[in-house]
Amino acid sequence: MKYDIKDLKLAKKGRIRIEWANRQMPVLNKIKERFSRTKPLKGVRISSCLHVTTETANLMITLKAGGADAVICASNPLSTQDDVAASLVKDYGIPVYAVCGEDNKTYYSHVRAAVNYKPDITMDDGADLVSMVHTSKVSKLPVGGTEETTTGVIRLRSMAENKVLKYPVISVNDADTKHLFDNRYGTGQSTIDGIIRATNVLFAGKTVVVCGYGWCGRGFAMRAKGMGAIVIVVEVDPVKGIEAAMDGFQVMTIAKAARLGDIFCTLTGDLHVIRPEHFKVMRDGAIVCNSGHFNVELDLKGLRKITKKRRIIRDFIEEHTMKNGRRINVLADGRLVNLAAAEGHPPSVMDMSFANQSLSAEYLNKNASKLEKKVYDVPKDIDNSIAKMKLKLMGMEIDSLTPEQKKYLSSWNMGT
Repeated sequence: MKYDIKDLKLAKKGRIRIEWANRQMPVLNKIKERFSRTKPLKGVRISSCLHVTTETANLMITLKAGGADAVICASNPLSTQDDVAASLVKDYGIPVYAVCGEDNKTYYSHVRAAVNYKPDITMDDGADLVSMVHTSKVSKLPVGGTEETTTGVIRLRSMAENKVLKYPVISVNDADTKHLFDNRYGTGQSTIDGIIRATNVLFAGKTVVVCGYGWCGRGFAMRAKGMGAIVIVVEVDPVKGIEAAMDGFQVMTIAKAARLGDIFCTLTGDLHVIRPEHFKVMRDGAIVCNSGHFNVELDLKGLRKITKKRRIIRDFIEEHTMKNGRRINVLADGRLVNLAAAEGHPPSVMDMSFANQSLSAEYLNKNASKLEKKVYDVPKDIDNSIAKMKLKLMGMEIDSLTPEQKKYLSSWNMGT
């Protein structure tokens, strides 16, 4: 179903919040200015499955400015900001298929609606849209797509390796101006924000267990340390384990960390990272949450089996009293805590991520017919152009190599 606009005050609130985010997204604004003049996406149908937030709203507005016929559905049942959805429909004429708190049936009906829009280009955050395109009878396939997050890229690369991916997809997540900043600084700050909003807990002096030391885990660990927490990292990759140790963190298995932590956060993209045997030995009152894309990292079904009583003790907190009497507090039903309990990444970091989305859509519209059915990196010239724009708009400058330096670096005889 299409988002139903009944409350004009809701739309007004969303419009003002979209404007606030827009002020902190100067790179996307520069792209929007050019798109408004040149219309590089004129007539292109784009279906997006993304978190419906103020930052995403500015991406959708940019795509429309470029001439695109765009719609959006949510990529998570709890991440939609209803006032933003209302404003997109009322103020900008962009169809939205999303409402905060929708059940799974409604969620997938909304993804279906985005598929039925017969897009030329898909934009995904988690690959649910691409997956449904591939498992549905569609009259025409998209010419290309983009993917925003690590979990989605993992799914898509698996599809490509198994020769079932039916059209090319650009991994926006792997752009340097995305994962080095959005995943690290965005996830780091917004995950802390989500936990604090949900719990009002003091991080200083707490033992925080970070499961996964990819870019998101690095960011969260760094921010937790900065808040005064004692940080333990859980990893399965020996290289990342060494890195975490050299970054000053304790590194151990989840079996050992489970007994020590006050706050646990999973950021791995994998299944059942924290399981019943770990819940059983946690301290009374432990806080457990997830900042990975899907709500599968915490084995909540397993937790329920060892729970004798459940209650909602605070917004976004379900308290599980286990049979051994200890209480475990699960945040946001195990979904993305930074979006379910907070507002997601700050606009200034999403500025680069959504600049990549916009320019990748333009690139696909021009070049999709030349691409194979596989996952591609964002072209390096696009990535670098975004970095240069961001630096300039931040009022910063970098040096350039002299002709002598360029010659030296291209020479094999560097010693003379």
